[in-house]
Amino acid sequence: MPTITTKHWLLFATLTILWGTSFLNITISLRSFTPEQIVAWRLLFAALILLAFMLYKGKRLPAKIADWAKFSLFACLGNLLPYWLITNGQQTVTSGMAGLLMAIMPLATMLLSHWFIPAEQLNKNRIIGFVLGISGVIFVLWPSLVVGSNSFYGALIILLAACCYAINTILVRLYSHYEISVVSAGVMTSAAIWGVILWPQMWSIQWQLVATESLISLVWLGFVPTGIASVIYFVLVKQAGPNFVSNNNYIIPVIAYLTGAIVLEEPVLWSDLFALAVILTGIAISRRHV
Repeated sequence: MPTITTKHWLLFATLTILWGTSFLNITISLRSFTPEQIVAWRLLFAALILLAFMLYKGKRLPAKIADWAKFSLFACLGNLLPYWLITNGQQTVTSGMAGLLMAIMPLATMLLSHWFIPAEQLNKNRIIGFVLGISGVIFVLWPSLVVGSNSFYGALIILLAACCYAINTILVRLYSHYEISVVSAGVMTSAAIWGVILWPQMWSIQWQLVATESLISLVWLGFVPTGIASVIYFVLVKQAGPNFVSNNNYIIPVIAYLTGAIVLEEPVLWSDLFALAVILTGIAISRRHV
């Protein structure tokens, strides 16, 4: 078992804060940019960071077409599609709600692992945890169907983004044999290339009309919570282990919800807090050993 040091805890706290506040930065970026422009620039900025990290490690990108086909698949499910879904969803869903809904990702991963990862079969605790998590999501979605500041459609596509992340996690575990800095740079570079191809409107921004806070949020989102945070994540996984890093699933939704309430003055509802507690309890139970 890896030895967890003070450095690892500091890196863990930094990573959790960066990922938890990314929803806030998406909301601010949406004031001046379209979802497609945000995703394309975010991927391009992050690719530059991860390519620099790979070169620093003395590694090179592979040249085989088969490798780039895998990178494109991982990029689609792990970056392009979920980033686009989340950013579109946040046009009608608060940043806090987006972070709350993304808490379902580890539970979706657990469910998929039952069928695709032989050593990770469902057990009593995992089933109870999944049922609790889904119950929390249903509880928080119900007011959106009746009244509130969040649309049901926006919440639904954010949940779909969480499922994309879960599917990508399974695929990477099954089919990725690359050194971690290589696969991260390759996937993000592939995502950035596809982003430029799919959304050429990224180049047609009228920069003189862009609000300063939106520009800062977009640049920050790409370079820091997407690029630098990925480097921190890879370092932590290697030194402290994936189980230690996965504990951020408990904290990120809380940070997302609270920063939305504090910075953007988004409404704080007792029903949301109750649903968040139910979902996080589900995650905690699912991680317990039988």
